Amino acid sequence: MRCAPAVLWADSRLHRLSRGRWSLLGIAGLPSLRLTTVGRRSGVRHTTGLLYFPDGDTFVVVGSNWGRPRDPDWAFNLRAEPDATVTVGGVPAPVRAREVRGEAHAALWRRLLEFWPGYGAEARWAGRELPVFVLAPRS
Repeated sequence: MRCAPAVLWADSRLHRLSRGRWSLLGIAGLPSLRLTTVGRRSGVRHTTGLLYFPDGDTFVVVGSNWGRPRDPDWAFNLRAEPDATVTVGGVPAPVRAREVRGEAHAALWRRLLEFWPGYGAEARWAGRELPVFVLAPRS
């Protein structure tokens, strides 16, 4: 987790240089996307690279924030404005976010841990329940 800033920096450069075709997660064989949200206070668009769990035609993302005690800014932004954009393989698509809570969260969390066991460690380090968002295509 101490390497997070360097990983984010390198991933951002690789993504830009490849015009959205490559990411560090993708090279490692993991599904990744670029999530663009609107800042809840600034109104400025922000883009971040994330691991995602493919679930049918939706993208499931977890607000682990690398195991930090605070939710990531993009989670706060999605709560304020659920309409966002995901870019996968250089192709942007509009999505609407829905935060999963309660029993649905518990059920999806079990599937997420099977997909990426690291989420369990990040939740322990963070000392909080990690938020889970389902990003569904907007028509």
